[in-house]
Amino acid sequence: MDAVQLDNVSKTYAIGESQLRALDGVSLTVAQGEFTAIVGPSGSGKTTMLQLMGCLDRPDGGRVQVEGRDVTDLGPDARADLRRDRIGFVFQFFALVPVLDAFENVELPLLLAGIPEAERRSRVDELLEAVGLSDRAHHRPDQLSGGEQQRVAVARALAPRPVLVLADEPTANLDTANGRRIMEIMQGLNQRTGTAFVFATHDPRVVAFATRVVEMRDGKVVGERAGQGASPTGSPT
Repeated sequence: MDAVQLDNVSKTYAIGESQLRALDGVSLTVAQGEFTAIVGPSGSGKTTMLQLMGCLDRPDGGRVQVEGRDVTDLGPDARADLRRDRIGFVFQFFALVPVLDAFENVELPLLLAGIPEAERRSRVDELLEAVGLSDRAHHRPDQLSGGEQQRVAVARALAPRPVLVLADEPTANLDTANGRRIMEIMQGLNQRTGTAFVFATHDPRVVAFATRVVEMRDGKVVGERAGQGASPTGSPT
């Protein structure tokens, strides 16, 4: 089954008295387990595409499906439940809750979903170990480096065991070493869990890890190619 499918979707925003057509009849399918980068210049529609995939916005035209379910016309509560349970998000600016420590940030979506305490603790411990932060579990975001904060964000995105993780410029605020480390971690989690990852990015470090690269321009998909899928040692697989 596909993780997400866009079928001829369009999205227009009002900018003052003008209209900006952010997406123009885009169709794209992301299968379970894919590791896909969406690339293109600023204003090409990358972030809008992720917002529609993540049920953060609705298209003006066309349909969106998540795991084969048409989500285009879902109401606000149903969309919120779907985001909580089936879609993870990783943002450029980490978006951690500042008063919660790393463990509590990763646990938060599980609390909201009503997962029992023992299972919550097991999942959080496993994910913090997977991102190399077991020893930082009780540090708040202001006690963590940027790279560590983004690792917490990745763990939080995976905590509900989603079918899809959407990452908008996840390395933009990280130095070279931390950017690469984040991509290695997400690559490993993708391979371990089968969760699909979709990145909107300008960063060649992200593109180097992708196994599929989708090119956008002026709100349209204009090309696609197989990615190199960089190995943890830095050479293509």
